[in-house]
Amino acid sequence: MPKLKPGTIIPTPEEDATITAAAMADHDAVPFTDREWEKVKPLVRIGRPKADITKKRITIRLSSDVVTQFRATGRGWQTRVDAALLQYLKEHPIS
Repeated sequence: MPKLKPGTIIPTPEEDATITAAAMADHDAVPFTDREWEKVKPLVRIGRPKADITKKRITIRLSSDVVTQFRATGRGWQTRVDAALLQYLKEHPIS
């Protein structure tokens, strides 16, 4: 059983049956069955998908011109800065 927050109220089996019966009687708000929830679960995701290769968060000081130029390219500009640095490393291997 999952850990509950303090103050959480759990209905008794009788209360739960009453709540479920009321929900089932409302044709505009019929709750999912356990089987329907099983179909939904694979679709539920929280946050962005995990990347195969993760990146490291750092602080870096760049010239204003560099930041302005890359930001002007729109969303994903930090990824393009990363790509430019990777390309530099390929062209200028460190011995």
